[in-house]
Amino acid sequence: MARTPQIPTRPPCRLYLITPPAIPDLDGFARDLEAALGAGDVAALQIRLKDADDAAILTAVERLGPIARAHDVALILNDRPDLAARSGCDGVHLGQGDASVAEARRLMGPDAMIGVTCHDSRELAMDAAEAGADYVAFGAFFPTTTKATTHCPDPEILTIWQETVEIPCVAIGGITAANAGALARAGADFVAVSAAVWGHPRGAAQSVGEILGSMAMSA
Repeated sequence: MARTPQIPTRPPCRLYLITPPAIPDLDGFARDLEAALGAGDVAALQIRLKDADDAAILTAVERLGPIARAHDVALILNDRPDLAARSGCDGVHLGQGDASVAEARRLMGPDAMIGVTCHDSRELAMDAAEAGADYVAFGAFFPTTTKATTHCPDPEILTIWQETVEIPCVAIGGITAANAGALARAGADFVAVSAAVWGHPRGAAQSVGEILGSMAMSA
C-alpha cells in the first residue's frame, strides 16, 4: 500500500518582545523583563531605544542581555549593526533607512540574525529575502502609540508570504491578546509586541500569558 505523503506543518507562532522606546529605570525594567520571560515561551527580545545615545544603548544591552540569554531568548538590537556586533547581540533589526543587509552581515558575521522592516510591501520583503535577511517584518497591522506609521497591511500579506516564501515573517504594530491570535492564524511566524506587555495594568507576566493563550487558541 502506498504511503500517504506527509505534509510538513508550520511551527507554532511565537512571541517576539520589543522594549519601550525609552527605559528611564533600567533596573525596574530588568525586573519586568525577568517576569515576562518567565511567563512563557518568548523567541526574541529587541532592544529598541530610538533616542538614546550609544552609551545608553550599550548599557541596556549589558543589563538586559544576560536575562534574555538565561531564558534562551535571542537578543536583537534595533537599527545599529555596529553596536550589535560590538555588544555581542545575536542579531539586528533594520529599518528601510538603516544599513543594508549586506553591511549588517559584514559587521556581524554569517551567524547573526538579521531582520528587515518591510511595512506593507511584499516587494520590499522579497528584496530583503534575496539580500540574505533571516526574517521580514510587516506592519503596523493595528493602531499603535509606540511609533509613527503610515503603513497598514491587510493580514492576507502574512498568508501569501507563508505560502510562497520560506523565511519567517513577523507581524508588528498594535498587537494585543485580543488580536494576536488572528495574526497567528493568518500566517505570522512571530508576533511582535511592545506596549501591550510593558503597559499592562496587571504586569508584563500577565500580558505575556494572555498573548500566548490567544496564540495557542489559534493553532
